[in-house]
Amino acid sequence: MNSIDKVLQRKVRSRKTRAKTRIGGRPRLLVFRSLRAIYAQIIDDGAGKVVCGVSDLKAKKKGIESAKEVGKDIAKKAKAKKINKVAFDRNGYKYHGRLKALAEAAREAGLDF
Repeated sequence: MNSIDKVLQRKVRSRKTRAKTRIGGRPRLLVFRSLRAIYAQIIDDGAGKVVCGVSDLKAKKKGIESAKEVGKDIAKKAKAKKINKVAFDRNGYKYHGRLKALAEAAREAGLDF
């Protein structure tokens, strides 16, 4: 399987997940991971706007530790905007490693999904 097929398969999974998360009417916690960094955004689909976003580009730690920090930071920003419940959009990625660490840290910091 070449890399183009992998990207297309991830995008197909992403569309399915996004369609399911829009049904709930909650803002969604979108996660994007690259080889170097991990990004998290809370998006309000009704208004079509990004409410808040965090990345680990300036973090000194890398890997799972930085993903945990991003999870805590996004939860703090969401709480400041009075958002407690979100729909988790993993963007087609498997739920393990950095993605799982981010999600668990956000849950521990008070986000409900």
